[in-house]
Amino acid sequence: MPTSSPSAASLFAGWPETMILSCLQGHMGTLNANHDGTAAAITVGDFCFLAGVPDAALVRATAAPILVPRTEDWNGLIEGIYGRRVRPHTRYATEKNPEHLSPTRLRGLASAPEGFDVIPIDAHIYDRLSLQRWSKDLRGLFDSAEDFERRGLGFAAIHRGAIVAGASAYTVYDGGIEIEVDTAPEVRRRGLASACAARLVLACLERGLYPSWDAHTRVSLALAEKLGYRSAGGYRTYIKVSFGEEL
Repeated sequence: MPTSSPSAASLFAGWPETMILSCLQGHMGTLNANHDGTAAAITVGDFCFLAGVPDAALVRATAAPILVPRTEDWNGLIEGIYGRRVRPHTRYATEKNPEHLSPTRLRGLASAPEGFDVIPIDAHIYDRLSLQRWSKDLRGLFDSAEDFERRGLGFAAIHRGAIVAGASAYTVYDGGIEIEVDTAPEVRRRGLASACAARLVLACLERGLYPSWDAHTRVSLALAEKLGYRSAGGYRTYIKVSFGEEL
């Protein structure tokens, strides 16, 4: 079985992914390495980051639904082990430069549409996020509502007492957060994600935190660019396919 190894951290050196930092800095996630220390996996929430010499045991051991190989030589191994049970997926990184994020621009996007309010996520709102499937990831990887209030940060859009959108910390690392943004399907394309995300980015900048944005889709990338982020290019990941789901 893979084991934790302090030396395995060097395999992730220079990988500009804040969820990796979250684990290496001891905030969230787990690090596992093979016995000779030539390969390692960092698992943080739904993500498993794979580095070093491709190792089949590490690939088989992870329960995370999203696999992120550091180098292309992992791809054939992942595809060989999982076959049609995984599908390739392109995510989009953004440049991590706070100078790209203009407070003036963000304030112009932070107002909610008429009939909606954007408010900070407190313990009460945090607990309610688990009641809807679309909003569960807005809870991030925190241990509890109290843990979120202590280490996290987020904003939710409210309409007639219901939570309909939000932007929050999925993970934390020294000096920043990784952003999660979600909107209820019935109210998408109404500016709610922009308003919540703008409020969150502004709050981070005011606190001296960097709000890292890694886009799952081109739609997410477009929202990031609207806020001022700049694309750093796409990269390959693999998503495990649930039983019965069509590729």
